[in-house]
Amino acid sequence: KLVSQSAGLTLLAGYRKQSDCRRNKLGQSRECCKQEAIRALTALSPGCALLQTRMQSLQPDPKAQYRSVYEALKKIVLTEGFWRPLRGINVTMLGAGPAHAMYFACYEKIKKSLSDTIQHGGNSHLANGIAGSVATLLHDAVMNPAEVVKQRMQMFNSPYKSVLQCVRTVRRTEGLGAFYRSYTTQLTMNVPFQAIHFITYEFMQEQVNPRREYNPLSHVFAGGVAGAVAAAATTPLDVCKTLLNTQENTALSSLNISGHLSGMVNAFRTVYKLGGIAGYFRGVQARVIYQIPSTAIAWSVYEFFKYFLTKHKLEKRTSF
Repeated sequence: KLVSQSAGLTLLAGYRKQSDCRRNKLGQSRECCKQEAIRALTALSPGCALLQTRMQSLQPDPKAQYRSVYEALKKIVLTEGFWRPLRGINVTMLGAGPAHAMYFACYEKIKKSLSDTIQHGGNSHLANGIAGSVATLLHDAVMNPAEVVKQRMQMFNSPYKSVLQCVRTVRRTEGLGAFYRSYTTQLTMNVPFQAIHFITYEFMQEQVNPRREYNPLSHVFAGGVAGAVAAAATTPLDVCKTLLNTQENTALSSLNISGHLSGMVNAFRTVYKLGGIAGYFRGVQARVIYQIPSTAIAWSVYEFFKYFLTKHKLEKRTSF
């Protein structure tokens, strides 16, 4: 909802500026409209997923070197097309439904059981962290293959024209194991990510919504803050995961690595050799920008359905 509103306001500003541009020369008008279209796309978080993948590249093509999120988005839109930043979103949507259903169901069940044991029904940060970590195991089992396909399609000059072509080619040339080559790294990243995420969310809820009532603004705010903190803290692991998923040819060949890179330790060593300490934080800005609206929307939708279903259940009981 927030993403749609911000994008709408940005587009409105773009239309107004577009009208002013029409008074100028045709070339200036077209350039002006392109700039406003780029600003509108900046408001859409799915586009940041592609930017994150591109900006985490350790040895990018000279045509795909970016200094900032805005510059990256501008360059991609102008040279590769308006819809290019949304490439790979379809495969993410296919996996996100079942993955998040298992994720939140597991989280609620474990959180309730552990809270009753540790805090006698009260809120326990330890229970929240453990519940979030265990739920991640199920979530990543579904999402890891989708992430591999998505990131391969998002790379600059990707040879894949469709999701199906990418799946078939990877399976034929690298085997089914390629879809889970980064699974341990993904878990190593997402377990602390979700632990930090849930602990921060519950902490923020205690500050802004201590009575734990259904309050959309508090859920959006707490979700956004939790996503930003967790994303920034786990960026080094995400860079390693991207390297394992994409098997970046230029980077691997520069270190005379033949075959396919596998294993979290090897990924960490490779990133350090190519980029030093700074290499572990490539794309951190795009990652944080992507996660803020993503987690804010996820929590607001989840809390809405939780409130709606609980209210419906209580009304059903009182009617008898």
